[in-house]
Formats: sequence, structure tokens, C-alpha cells
Amino acid sequence: MSQIEEFNEYRSRMNERIMSYDNKVIKRFFNLDTNTYMEGALDVKTKEMLGLVASMVLRCDDCIKYHLGKCHEEGLSDEQVFEVFSIANLVGGSIVIPHFRRAVEYWEELKAQPSVS
Repeated sequence: MSQIEEFNEYRSRMNERIMSYDNKVIKRFFNLDTNTYMEGALDVKTKEMLGLVASMVLRCDDCIKYHLGKCHEEGLSDEQVFEVFSIANLVGGSIVIPHFRRAVEYWEELKAQPSVS
């Protein structure tokens, strides 16, 4: 199983399990996240790039994978993604570099996936 499949399967399975507890606060928080990344005054592509920078600076590998997947879905080019990586490294400093390495590995795996039409 690829790291992309593993990440997506785990995320889906655990989100379903979390939602099964029917906690109103958790559901509202997840909904807030969903609504935040929807089209608005900023387009989805821009919001996902912002999410990726924040995730890298906060050093959350799961969040980085999630936002890289969304950036891939939004059709970002290597050049665009590497500009996002540049901003994240500048803002976050050298401590971001290990996460940057893993992000590049994940991005390359995303690009190598067969296209789903």
C-alpha cells in the first residue's frame, strides 16, 4: 500500500470512528474546517496553499499530506508547490526542513499516481 493510500484510508477510517461518537462540539469543529476551505472571497487553490504553509510551519506531517493532496487535486504545478515550500521554510526556519523533505517525497508520490478520470 502506498503512503497516499495508507494516509487516506487511515484518515477516513478514523474520521468515521470519531464521528460515530456523535459529539456536537467535535462535529461543529470538523464542519468549521470543511467550510473554511470552501470557495469564498479566496478560491480553494489559494486556501489550500495557505493551509500547506501553516501546516509546514506548525510541523504537522498529517496536515501537510492532507493539504498536498488537495493542492494536487487543485492542479498546482511543481513550481507553485515549491514557492509554497519556500514561504514555509522562510517563515518556519530550518526546523521545517525535515518536514519539507517528507513533503517533497509525498508530492512526488502524488504526481506518480495514475490519473483518475
